Amino acid sequence: MKTIFFAALATGLFFLCPYTMAQSGSGKISGLITVGKKPADGATISLFRAKDNTLVKGAITNETGKFEIDNLRPDTFLVGVSYLGRGNYLTTPITLSDANSIVELPVIDLGGGNNPVNLKEVGVTAQKPFIERKIDRVVINPDVLISNAGSNALEVLEKAPGVQVDGNVISLKGKQGVVVFIDDKPTYMSTQELANYLRSLPSGSIDIVEIMTNPPAKYDAAGNAGVINIRMKKIKVKGFNGSFSTTYGQGRYARSLNSLTLNYRLNKVNFFGVGSFNMTNDYQDLNIKRTYFKTDGNVDGAFVQESYIKNRRKSGNVRMGMDYYISKKSTFGIVLNGVSNPSDSRSRSLADMLNAGEVTDSVITSSNRQDEKWRSGSINLNYSYKFDSTGKEITANTDYIAYRSTSNQLLQTNVSLPDHTLFSSAALLSTSPTDIDIRTAMLDYKNPFKKGGSWEAGFKASFINTDNKADFFDQHNGENTVNYDLTNYFKYNEKIKAAYISFNKDFRRLSVQAGLRFENTEIKGHQLGNPEKPDSLFTRKYNSLFPTFYLSYKLDTTNTNELGFTYGRRIKRPNYQDLNPFLYPLDKYTSFAGNTFLQPAFSQNFELSHSYKNRITTTLQYSRIKDVIQETIEVNNGYFTSRPGNIGTQRNFGITVSTNFKITGWWTVQQLYTELINNKFSGLLYNNQLNTDATYWMLNMNNQFTINKLWSAEIAGFYRTDMASGQFLTDRLWTMRVAVQKKLFKGNGNIKVLFNDIFYAFQPQGRIVNLTNTSSTYHNYLDSRLLMITFSYRFNKGATLKARQSGASDTEKSRVSGG
Repeated sequence: MKTIFFAALATGLFFLCPYTMAQSGSGKISGLITVGKKPADGATISLFRAKDNTLVKGAITNETGKFEIDNLRPDTFLVGVSYLGRGNYLTTPITLSDANSIVELPVIDLGGGNNPVNLKEVGVTAQKPFIERKIDRVVINPDVLISNAGSNALEVLEKAPGVQVDGNVISLKGKQGVVVFIDDKPTYMSTQELANYLRSLPSGSIDIVEIMTNPPAKYDAAGNAGVINIRMKKIKVKGFNGSFSTTYGQGRYARSLNSLTLNYRLNKVNFFGVGSFNMTNDYQDLNIKRTYFKTDGNVDGAFVQESYIKNRRKSGNVRMGMDYYISKKSTFGIVLNGVSNPSDSRSRSLADMLNAGEVTDSVITSSNRQDEKWRSGSINLNYSYKFDSTGKEITANTDYIAYRSTSNQLLQTNVSLPDHTLFSSAALLSTSPTDIDIRTAMLDYKNPFKKGGSWEAGFKASFINTDNKADFFDQHNGENTVNYDLTNYFKYNEKIKAAYISFNKDFRRLSVQAGLRFENTEIKGHQLGNPEKPDSLFTRKYNSLFPTFYLSYKLDTTNTNELGFTYGRRIKRPNYQDLNPFLYPLDKYTSFAGNTFLQPAFSQNFELSHSYKNRITTTLQYSRIKDVIQETIEVNNGYFTSRPGNIGTQRNFGITVSTNFKITGWWTVQQLYTELINNKFSGLLYNNQLNTDATYWMLNMNNQFTINKLWSAEIAGFYRTDMASGQFLTDRLWTMRVAVQKKLFKGNGNIKVLFNDIFYAFQPQGRIVNLTNTSSTYHNYLDSRLLMITFSYRFNKGATLKARQSGASDTEKSRVSGG
């Protein structure tokens, strides 16, 4: 009944009120801004849709005071101008049509004793929408949601349309294999390290999030589910400016997130920096039940375990850089990044081993102490040269990234009889240092066509070296003895060379974008032997082509109906650590192992979309993934081994609907997103036929309420029915949150209060299928109910300058076992 109610509510709301989103077209608005007849260098230009004051695009005037906003659809707009504290100015309405698609404004003078031409001084209160859509991506503006205050990057992704986070695994529209970028640089981390890193990034330091299910040819082809690119805030304004944010949160345990952004520009040199420091404490209560069966189907016994896990993390992140504007045509930049993320985890577990009559045979108590130190440093050098004013440009990037991590673990296990008599005791000590070095270089060239559109070409080379050592010791009476069965030393090298070409062109009603990318991959893995294990070595080489195609067509001249189509072929390469075959024990009856036999997974992705009056976007999607890589579970004599595997073929088919609109002047639905997805997995897994076929429905909704000029509030929620992913079937999941905001200091500061997961409902649970003579269920209890208080303040003056994009390493970061 609850599902039917939510579905009916969503369907009804889809057909209410206007929906606005950024689209690409052939229209253009340009102009010249002056102050006392002198060029206004760095004035902020904002383009608003006249009918609802929605912010569509922005621009910055150059050194001559000129600006240009292109790729506009027919509509009526207002142009806003802001410069060095001289107030906000808004033009009279400007109409673009198919017959009049290019408009050049008269000179706008903001001072010097003359009144501005066709301007009136106003307070511009329009706000960016939460979701903006382009031909090849969806853009999320996190700051629009009050509930994002005080949260982290992983929690921001959870609220994005189509994104789901299950523990440490990120999926997009029902598919795993998402590659996560930070500022156009991939995050070369394991799945757990990536999740912990995203938890360390305060939401206040995030500018936008780009979601690309079919990324253009310029991007690496990695990621069967697509790419999520998180762009951090880069303040680039004249003088000394900045902002800071501090958050205190309380669940069962406390947390604190703090960030600071600074900028200083003097003449041709611009310095910028972003830093954050966070302390997070959380917990996980994990209940597991495994039931074992005889070959005749009768119960043979069971394993029932309750675990309590507490995690403590401290993280420091620093990003700083410099742009040197050599001339009007050329710019050189350098960006430095440093991250330190120490953490410790303490867990206790109690397990009962039951016989066929469900009587306890033995009791297993375990304690696991793990201390980790994870650090990374990177340097990016970038250069761009603009040949002329038409947009012809060449850019070059080179990156060096180093990751260093060490994990020390002590696992103690005691086995007792039902009368509490100690039967056995064991302690396992391990230390696991890992070094990863990544070098990338990229060159891109863009050449516009004379009558609109452009073509691009480029190449990229990346070289990755990993060195992973794990030393295990059996500890008895204070003495450590090397355990050669578990000890291992794994080295991995990868080379990827790529080249691409693409073009885009706007016609009267038709917009086309197409590209082709070629990638050559060479990998080599070497597990060094020890006195009890021989050396093992594997090498692989393969070439692949990855076409992309985008089409947008207006069915009428009134822009009422528009069709879109996208296609892309992509690859999911095995994560580096997943190819390491070593066995890593988690407890007495559970371990993780790598898989040297993993093959890359290839996907074909199709999307067909329809937009009605720019209000409702409906998308049909279909994907077929061959040799899909997923976590698998193998059972041998009651012992569970988790390892990545190629489980066969995944077919993903579904429909999504997305909109945002105003119900009244004080009530805005910032996000209303729903998807109905069918996932089917088929293949042979550990000699068992895998046939998992399930359909789920999901709704994500966010409501904002404007109480007055200073106060606003938010009520949001998420609901998802049961879903399947390989061997894992998860039960329904839902949550609800409320937030309140008050503006301070004339809008330069604000305080926000968030109450997350009010009903303590976001507690994942489910079961594991296709196990040999075994059934397994699990239930996670998380520290999800939180009260967060955030204060933020900005002290910026002047006009925001356009931030240059940099970074050659676009995919490799997300494959240090995650993404």
